[in-house]
Amino acid sequence: MKKFPIESAGGRMIENVPLAFPEERISDVKKMLFEKMKELETINYIYVIDKERKLVGVFSIKEVFRKPEGTKVREIMKTEIVKAHPYTDQERVAILALTHNLKSIPVVNKDNKFLGVVPSDIILDILHSEHVEDILRFTGIRSIKEYTAAKYFKIPIKASIGARLPWLIIGLLGGVLAAQIIGFFEKALEVKIILAAFIPLIVYMADAVGTQTETIFVRGIAIDPKMSTKKFLFRELEIGLVIALICGFLISIYSLIRFQSPYLGIVLGLSLFSATFFAILIGTFIPYLINKLKKDPALGTGPLTTVLQDVASVTTYFIIASLLLDLFR
Repeated sequence: MKKFPIESAGGRMIENVPLAFPEERISDVKKMLFEKMKELETINYIYVIDKERKLVGVFSIKEVFRKPEGTKVREIMKTEIVKAHPYTDQERVAILALTHNLKSIPVVNKDNKFLGVVPSDIILDILHSEHVEDILRFTGIRSIKEYTAAKYFKIPIKASIGARLPWLIIGLLGGVLAAQIIGFFEKALEVKIILAAFIPLIVYMADAVGTQTETIFVRGIAIDPKMSTKKFLFRELEIGLVIALICGFLISIYSLIRFQSPYLGIVLGLSLFSATFFAILIGTFIPYLINKLKKDPALGTGPLTTVLQDVASVTTYFIIASLLLDLFR
C-alpha cells in the first residue's frame, strides 16, 4: 500500500470496510457481513464498487435490514457521494463529515478507485487535535504537534520558550511602535488629556472586530478552500461598517452627555468607525496572504494581526484627533 502524509485522508483511512457490487442482492450483502464481521473495522455504510473497483454508490447499513432480501444493491444505493482524495488534508475531511452529517468519508484516487474510508472515531480525533492546534496557533504558539495536554509537562522549558517567544517579541515591538505613535501626538494629548482614557476602548473594539472577521474567514476557507475572498471581504465590510456606525454613534452620544464635548464625540465616533474598517481589512488580508503562501492561515490570526490592528487603530485615532483639534479650539 502506498504511504500518504499522516495528516491526510490517505494517512488516516482504513481499508477493511464492507463492499458490494451493484448487481448483488441484499441477501448477498447480509451473508458477506456475517462472514467478514470480525475483519471489518467499521460497518456504518456499505460502499458499492464496480469490477474496476471504482466507487459508484453507497448505502447505510440500516437499509440491509429494512429492504427485502431480493432487492438489488443498485436499487437502494445513492450515487451522489461525498468523498475525499488521499492527499486531502485531514481537517477538510472532518469538516466534510460534519457539513454533510456523515459517519465516515470514502477515499478515492484520481481515477475514482476506492481506497478506503476515514471512520467516525478518526474524524472525532481529527476534530479534537485540529481544535487544539487552532487554539494554540491563534495565540501564536508554534511547534503545535508537541503541545498536547498529556505532553505539556514533559516538554523542555527551552522548547516551550522557543515556541511562544517569537510571536510575543513581535507583539512587544508592535507595542513599542504604538507607544512611539502616541508620542508623536503629544500636542493633542496635552490639549485634550481625556483622549488617553479612550485608547483602550478604540484598541479593544478594533481587536474584537478583527478577531471575529479573521476567525470566520479562516473557518470559511477551511470548509470551502475555493471561497471567494472578494465576496467575503465585501460582506464583512457591509456587516462591520454597520456595526461601526452603531458603535461610533453610541460612543459619540455618551461622550457628549458625559463630557459635554462635541470634539471628543466626533473624534471617538470617527476613530471607532475607521479602526473597525482597518481591522476588517487586516483580519481578511493577513490570513488570505498566508493561505496563498500555502501555509496554515490560523498562523496569521494571532499576535501578528493583533499588532497590526493595534497600530492601525491608535494611528487613526490620533490622526483624527489632531486634524479636528484646530476646528474645536
